[in-house]
Amino acid sequence: MVKYTFEICANSVESCVEAEKGGADRVELCAAIPEGGTTPSYGEIVMARRMIGIKLHVIIRPRGGDFIYTPLELATMVEDIRMARMAGADGLVFGCLTATGDVDMTAMTRLMAAAEGLPVTFHRAFDRCRDPFAALEQLIGLGVKRILTSGQQPTAPEGAALLKELQEKSAGRIAIMAGCGVHENNIRQLAETTGITEFHFSAREKKKSHSLLRNTEVAMGAAGVDEYTREVTTAARVRRTIAALL
Repeated sequence: MVKYTFEICANSVESCVEAEKGGADRVELCAAIPEGGTTPSYGEIVMARRMIGIKLHVIIRPRGGDFIYTPLELATMVEDIRMARMAGADGLVFGCLTATGDVDMTAMTRLMAAAEGLPVTFHRAFDRCRDPFAALEQLIGLGVKRILTSGQQPTAPEGAALLKELQEKSAGRIAIMAGCGVHENNIRQLAETTGITEFHFSAREKKKSHSLLRNTEVAMGAAGVDEYTREVTTAARVRRTIAALL
């Protein structure tokens, strides 16, 4: 029988708790999901560790945008890794690229050393790599535990062909985790098509604000965003997604 692993992209402690209730094996805790995920606060990590018993991985990303980091940003990432380790993270999630779309081996070596043996996932920076197969071998050489990828397409189902190739070429040397656009309606087909056994999804649903006084003319962030609705992982949707595959 195939052993599948389910990781939830969690945007809050609340989402972490719901992920565990729904049967997830692991969470990736992030802030700023609309920007692709950035490093959560120390308090968020501490509370997540306190509230859940499943594996807690923490993204180390100082900002949205590209994955080409300045010396100052790399120094910040090293400190964030230290913070996450102190707070009880079970794993780390990061990725660095060069301007030409290759894995930044110098930056990655520095961050891997800072991780001090914690398992590392190279996140979807992989989907902007110039040569995914060369990057695969480099990441294996660095000792990275897994790659989170959508197969260099907008969603994992669209990138299924490359995901299948990566799964075959990895040959058990590194885990390939399919993520982005994975949900209860496509996870089974994705597994059958690619042979992948690790899946990353958010299983979020909309949650309305309890605010009775609202002023939609004054935005706290980007204009046009509904700031009285947020998305939170729900245990029910995690269960549905897992059940669709098992």
